[in-house]
Amino acid sequence: MWLVVGLGNPGSKYEHNRHNIGFLVVDELARGAGLSAWKPNKLGGDATTGMVAGTKCVLLKPMEFMNLSGFAVQRTADFHDVEPAKILVVHDEIDLEFGIVRLKQGGGHGGHNGLRSIIEQLAEPGFPRVRMGVGRDPNKPPGSKDAAGWVLADFPKSQQTSLQAVISAGCEDIAAVLTSGITKAMNQHNARSSLAPA
Repeated sequence: MWLVVGLGNPGSKYEHNRHNIGFLVVDELARGAGLSAWKPNKLGGDATTGMVAGTKCVLLKPMEFMNLSGFAVQRTADFHDVEPAKILVVHDEIDLEFGIVRLKQGGGHGGHNGLRSIIEQLAEPGFPRVRMGVGRDPNKPPGSKDAAGWVLADFPKSQQTSLQAVISAGCEDIAAVLTSGITKAMNQHNARSSLAPA
């Protein structure tokens, strides 16, 4: 069994934020796989379970806000006896331009509070990730650490068409990991070009 985690913040005011692209991807994954409705799981998140790409999965959206995401992930992983190598986390990535989707095996948190919380609670950074590029604020100096205003803003209307293609690519990457493993999926998908117009 795999645990597929989409990161975001609960509540309608955050629904279309860049920071919530993890939620958007797992929502689309669940819809495409015909899974049952999301339900609170008493472990700190909304979850649904079923077959995705021929693989039994628990899909999870932590509901304790981004910087506490690790608690729901750790509890859900323990409950379903899922090892970190089979916890796939979908998150926004400011170090990739919007339109770029990349798979990664393990690593640090790169300043992402959701990843930081998961690494702290699992005491293990080796879980695979789907990195959904959202880019950086062009009005901030290069290397600026303050990205909160950017990631907590909605995707602009100019990106809405590309956003659907980006979400679909995230779902394709998840399916590839589930069927082929992270290494083969990285080799297959990480050369994909940007899905946003130049």
